[in-house]
Amino acid sequence: MLVLGTLAHFSSLHRMDIPDNKRFFRIGEVSRIIDVRPCVLRYWETEFPSIRPKRADSRQRIYQREDIETIIEIKKLLYEEKLTIEGVRRSLKAVKKVGSMPQSNLLGEIKEELGKILKILQ
Repeated sequence: MLVLGTLAHFSSLHRMDIPDNKRFFRIGEVSRIIDVRPCVLRYWETEFPSIRPKRADSRQRIYQREDIETIIEIKKLLYEEKLTIEGVRRSLKAVKKVGSMPQSNLLGEIKEELGKILKILQ
């Protein structure tokens, strides 16, 4: 089943202050940008496969902008939308699935879902 509301979450991603002049961020910097403790970031890494920061030679976590945007989305879904961790996993998976679909498949699936909703309403 296609979850239409999930698209709105990803497209309305609010931007926190991610510095434009940097490509890589350490866990402390990400913690300050996202406004969560580093232990929360480490925990989310264990719960969400989409967060996989690289490691520097010093074994420190190195996050990229894409990682931070994913973390912002996770925080939004958990704290604002009040989803459970499992709910966030499903939401991120649905967004990833929809994002990787060819446009014609996506439109066909949306049409099919709308048809089902119409049947229910009648």
